[in-house]
Amino acid sequence: MITIYTDGASRGNPGPGGWGAIITYNNRVVELGGGETHTTNNRMELMAAIKALESIPDKEVTVCADSEYVTKGMTEWIQRWQKKGWRTTGRKPVLNQDLWQRLIELTEGRKVEWKYVAGHAGVPLNERADEIATTFADNFTPALYDGPKDKYK
Repeated sequence: MITIYTDGASRGNPGPGGWGAIITYNNRVVELGGGETHTTNNRMELMAAIKALESIPDKEVTVCADSEYVTKGMTEWIQRWQKKGWRTTGRKPVLNQDLWQRLIELTEGRKVEWKYVAGHAGVPLNERADEIATTFADNFTPALYDGPKDKYK
């Protein structure tokens, strides 16, 4: 079983943004991150989940996100949006449809549990995902860890 912690950040919303993801499995931890020059926080939240899922072949995954936009989007809203032709209940186009569709593709044939975790509540892997995302949003590149879990700080 793989567990992923994700976070996204944006300075200005829209503005420079970053995403961070931490993947834990077996006795290994892998940190991922990236940024964009002009984006929104919600796009970065989605991008963190997309990039993490793209990097793993496993079929059983738990994605922990401090974004209800991501967790509720994937567990409650997405089927309704699809049935309504990618329209909200207010009949407006769903924002970030391209990224939602990519997430759907990445979850097909997988058992993905979407779990909400409170942000800035002392959950260490969530805090680290936030640190990675905000560092990229600030146009810096943090050192990303890829190695054994027992050496991870």
